[in-house]
Amino acid sequence: MSEFKKRRKPDPVYYGDYLQLNKLLDAQQPVSPKYGPEAHDETLFIVVHQAYELWFKQMLHELRSVHGLFKAEYLPDEQLMTVVHRLHRVVVIQELLNQQIKVIETMTAQDFLEFRDYLVPASGFQSIQFKALEISLGLNRDRRVAFDQESFYSRINDSDRAYLEQLEQEPDLFSYVDAWLSRMPFLETPDFSFWQHYQSAIATEMAHDEAIVESNDLLTDAERAAELAALAATKANFVALFDDQEYAKLQAEGRVRLSQQAMQAALFIYMYREEPVFNLPWQVLNSLVDIDEQLTIWRFRHVMMVQRMLGSKIGTGGSSGHEYLRKTTERNRVFADFMNLATYLLPKRILPPLPESVKQALRRK
Repeated sequence: MSEFKKRRKPDPVYYGDYLQLNKLLDAQQPVSPKYGPEAHDETLFIVVHQAYELWFKQMLHELRSVHGLFKAEYLPDEQLMTVVHRLHRVVVIQELLNQQIKVIETMTAQDFLEFRDYLVPASGFQSIQFKALEISLGLNRDRRVAFDQESFYSRINDSDRAYLEQLEQEPDLFSYVDAWLSRMPFLETPDFSFWQHYQSAIATEMAHDEAIVESNDLLTDAERAAELAALAATKANFVALFDDQEYAKLQAEGRVRLSQQAMQAALFIYMYREEPVFNLPWQVLNSLVDIDEQLTIWRFRHVMMVQRMLGSKIGTGGSSGHEYLRKTTERNRVFADFMNLATYLLPKRILPPLPESVKQALRRK
C-alpha cells in the first residue's frame, strides 16, 4: 500500500526546474560582443541551430527504439504499429525542421556577415547528432559524395570521431529493414506462383507499350528509337529482378541497394498493400520513403538558404558552400529503392488474388 501511495503522490515539480530552463535559456552566448557591438541576428542563429539539435536528439531517440524492435526475428502487428508510429513521428519532426528554415531566412546576407567570420571553423559538419542520424538510417561513408568521404571525420574531435566510427560498425535501419524483408515467406506455394504470373504480365505490358511506340506516326525516327531504347532499359530492369547475376550488376553499379530477396518482398508488399496482412508493412516502407523525401527536401532548402547567404563563397567549414550541398541532395539518399518500386508496379486489374493459404502463411511470420 505504501508503494502505491508513493506512486500516486509524487514529489512536487516546478515547471522551470523540470525543464531546466535556467540552463536552457542561458545557453545562447553570442561571440560577436568579444570583437565589438553584438550582432543582433546572432542570437537567432544560435537559437535555430540549438532547436535543430534538440529535435535531432528526439529523432535519434525514436530511431534507437525502432532499431531495437527490428532486432527481433519476428515482428508482430502490435510492434509493427509501434514502428510505424515512431517513424511517423520522425517524419513530422522533419517537416517542422523544414519549416524552421523560413525563420532563419528572415536573416539577410548582410546580417549574417556581421558575425559569420567569428564562427570559423565551426560548421554544420560538426553536428555529431546529424551525422549519427545519417549513419543510423543507413548512409555509410562509401555512399557519400567524395568531399563527404574525405571530410566526414576530419573536422571533429577525437572522442566524437570514435563515437561515430563505432556507430558505423553497428547495424543501421536500412540493414535491419533489408533483413526483415528478406525473411518474408515469398512467394511460391503448391497452389500459387506469383512471380510466374508477374513475369508473364510484364511481357504482355511491355509488348503492348512497344506496339504503341511503333505505331505512333507523330514520332520522328530518332524519337521512336529513343523511346524504344528506354523501353529496352526498363525491360532489362524487370529481367534483373529474377536473374541473380543481372541483379548483382545493378547493385555493383549503385543502381539498387536492397538485396534481391528484399526487393522482391518490398515489391509484393507495394502491389498488395490493401490486403490487411500487408497494410502495416507497407506503412513501414512508406514511412521510410517519407523520411528520405523530407531529408532530401531539407538538404535542398539548406542549399537555397546557403546560396542566399553566401552566394559562391566557401562555407565556414571549408566546403564549396551551396555547390557541395547540392551534390549531397542528389547523392545522399538511403531509401531510394522503395521510391523506385513504382518502376515495377502492375495495374491492379491484372494482379492475381492471393490464395487463402498464402495469407495464412504470411500471418504466421
